[in-house]
Amino acid sequence: MHEKKLIKQCLKQNRKAQETLYNKYKDAMYSICLRFTSNQDDAREALQEGFITVFTELKKFRGESGIGSWIRTIMIRNAIKVLKRKKIYFIESSKITDSITWDDNLTGDLLHEAIINLSDGYRTVFLLYEVEGYSHSEISQMLNISEGTSKSQLFYAKRKLRNFIKKHENYGIQGA
Repeated sequence: MHEKKLIKQCLKQNRKAQETLYNKYKDAMYSICLRFTSNQDDAREALQEGFITVFTELKKFRGESGIGSWIRTIMIRNAIKVLKRKKIYFIESSKITDSITWDDNLTGDLLHEAIINLSDGYRTVFLLYEVEGYSHSEISQMLNISEGTSKSQLFYAKRKLRNFIKKHENYGIQGA
């Protein structure tokens, strides 16, 4: 079914169309939720709440971007809501003195494992900034933190990632 027609049918509360939209995006959106929450139960909760939001707020979709991008934004925000309920903590620091560089031999599996092992606060800011492309200003608004806190969270997340990767490369461990 064409995307515009599918959306129109969903707006008419057509359950088959809603199921089609859900099935089309559920796997990719679950992966996003899991990346942020690093917990399957929390990811499923964010996904479920996210799709409830998608179907109740679909009338607000303006079509300026693809429906997948719009749903993605909702899922990220819902994953953050789930994390906030868990009381994620952010360490504020304005003294960042060195930069972080990455090894050219870094594998995706090892980076994924390193990201999952970050604290909720570090992981959230890292993913929002480095993966999703949000600015520190946008992140600070989403998470109700200062821009300086967002920047320091990113810096310390990268430092922890680098240390995790170095440790595992030194022991010959590649990937999860």
